[in-house]
Amino acid sequence: MTSGSQGKRHIFITGGASGIGRAVAVYFAVRGWFVTVTDVNMAGLEETLGLIEGDAKHSHKLDVRDRDAWDEALQSASEAAGGRIDVMFNNAGIGTGGPLAELEKDEIDACLDINLRGVLYGAQAAYPHLKAAAPGSALVNTASAAGITGGSGMSVYSATKFAVRGIAESLDAEWAGDGIKVSSICPSFIETPLLDGTGHRGENEQVRTRVQEAGLEITPVEEVAKTVWDAVHGDELHYLVGKTAKKLNFAKRWMPGRVRKQQRGAGGLLGGN
Repeated sequence: MTSGSQGKRHIFITGGASGIGRAVAVYFAVRGWFVTVTDVNMAGLEETLGLIEGDAKHSHKLDVRDRDAWDEALQSASEAAGGRIDVMFNNAGIGTGGPLAELEKDEIDACLDINLRGVLYGAQAAYPHLKAAAPGSALVNTASAAGITGGSGMSVYSATKFAVRGIAESLDAEWAGDGIKVSSICPSFIETPLLDGTGHRGENEQVRTRVQEAGLEITPVEEVAKTVWDAVHGDELHYLVGKTAKKLNFAKRWMPGRVRKQQRGAGGLLGGN
């Protein structure tokens, strides 16, 4: 336990080496929280910790696909923060794209294992910690605009993000009696390093270029961090992040035929973490 952990609430973050996870870590730390960041990228974790002043911080290497590793990481984090974990931010995820018929088995397995199995393992492992900290504790899962509607070339990724939303809905009902809040956040296109990838196998064009050419919004990552804060302190089930996600959610509800037609010609251009 560090001297700076006394009396502080504690958030445990996966995928904390960059992007959304890093932004959430900094956002909560500035507001007086003890922050634990985890990832397989230790160099990235050190960079994240370097952005946080004081000693109310902790890092731990974690592969979210390893169920036993979850228990070790959570116990280490709890001890570092004085024996409590108030929030689990299930954020680690990867993108995969391309026609389903062309995807390799290892690509499908990696996306399912990290984006779906990792979220389930994290929720299961964090449950006793969150129950002990309740009422007021929370589980927040990172879903995506791709969990609102599917698009061409997004079958595996969308499947995981639809599932993440479903997990939040199920656990919201299951854990209500324990005083644990559960929610998902659904970002669209967020200013993170993922935009500099291609998003699809066999393509050279960056996602960022395709988004800009389509005239779609790229949302600052700080807006996601604020949404996670709102999810921890609010009482909604699903939080939409960015104009694109909000417009898509509205259209999917009220104009499903139009969304279907657009997605058939969109080439899988959907947002994500």
